[in-house]
Amino acid sequence: MFAGVSVLALAGLVAGCGSTSGTSNSGNGTTGSSSAATKLTLWNVDSGVAEQVDQKLVSQYNKANPNTPITAQFFESTPYIQKLQIAMGAGEAATLFMNWGGGRLENYVTPGKVVDLTSQLNADPTWKSKYLPSVMKSVTFNGKIYGIPYGNMQPVNFFYNKKLFKQYNLTPPTTWNQLLSDIQVFKSHGVIPISLGAKDNWPDLMYFEYLVDRIGGQQPYNNVAAGKPNAWNNPVILKALNDMQQLVKAGAFEPGYSAVGSNDGSDAALFYSGKAAMWLMGSWGYGSIMTSDSSFISQLGWFPFPAVTGGKGNPADVAGNPSDFYSIPKSATPAQQKAAINFLKNYNLNSQNIKDLLNIGYVPAVNGIEAQLQQSKEASYETFYYNLAKNAPYFQQSWDTALPAAEGNELDTDLGKFMVGQMTTSQFVSDMNSYLNK
Repeated sequence: MFAGVSVLALAGLVAGCGSTSGTSNSGNGTTGSSSAATKLTLWNVDSGVAEQVDQKLVSQYNKANPNTPITAQFFESTPYIQKLQIAMGAGEAATLFMNWGGGRLENYVTPGKVVDLTSQLNADPTWKSKYLPSVMKSVTFNGKIYGIPYGNMQPVNFFYNKKLFKQYNLTPPTTWNQLLSDIQVFKSHGVIPISLGAKDNWPDLMYFEYLVDRIGGQQPYNNVAAGKPNAWNNPVILKALNDMQQLVKAGAFEPGYSAVGSNDGSDAALFYSGKAAMWLMGSWGYGSIMTSDSSFISQLGWFPFPAVTGGKGNPADVAGNPSDFYSIPKSATPAQQKAAINFLKNYNLNSQNIKDLLNIGYVPAVNGIEAQLQQSKEASYETFYYNLAKNAPYFQQSWDTALPAAEGNELDTDLGKFMVGQMTTSQFVSDMNSYLNK
């Protein structure tokens, strides 16, 4: 699920950001004219104001480290995935390459193409303890750490229309049964209970991954991720699918939800226009509303995904995009690796970088920024979702990112079919089982 951007940065984003002008070296910086300097490259998919913050950080680093300069290049996320795959295969990836952690990073970790940062972090407890533990799980494989967070966290939560809830004497639901009850109340008054941009498939996944965790905890996902035979035919997964069907049968979503997009903002528009009472979305949903109709912010409320009575999962668990990460390829020279670690340790998410990120509405995955968040114009929501991540016993990375690309993409596609009745539960399970260990 890559649709997320920042809470507030949407207001300044520039669509379709290509590689930055003035960059000359690609790959790990070993090409180009000879020089005494050890040259590094950095690949990133940020755009707009987020890219400006990145460029400021690189400039700060370059000023202090003229003998190991970094050249930053920026790409659109979809073509970047293919570019990185080709570059990693050829041993020509950037010295610092961004990734989303999870299965896509593990694909490069397993064959030994990514630098293990564990010993460096262990040697500096202050550095290691800087990041939220729930987020670091996405770049930890077999107890070893292969990435460092940067930028923004993007947990998923429900947004709700406070005016509509007050009108019908409702409070934000804390359990699944309460959510179903609220849905019936809104439905009986002609209000769309929940806006869903099912045209793009990935919004369906947010319900699925939360329900699987709330019902069965971490184990069902771990079995799938480990490629255990028939892992998709799990009673927890079957119940999660059944609960999703229950939402459809209850009329939880707008008529024609399968034709309503999320990437184009149509689902958000149903919500902030007052037609829908709730909207399940990543933290970037706040920025989408702020950009499209800032007057609605006064009516905007939020709550965590409800608990499922009798479920094994911790109700404080969170799903979404834990963070973006920087990793270092093994193809980088020892001098480049040393300089890249210096950047990650002493510049990325330093005090100035954190301040710059908070100024654009980004909430980074670092400990101890509560007081700084309170100074933000959007302190209430930003503190809410920071605490979601900070207090989460488990931060489940979006399955379509955490799993290998082919399996994750098929999951989005099959959930889309399932939600409109084009695929039965057994067909879903059978197809997804065929992707195990591919």
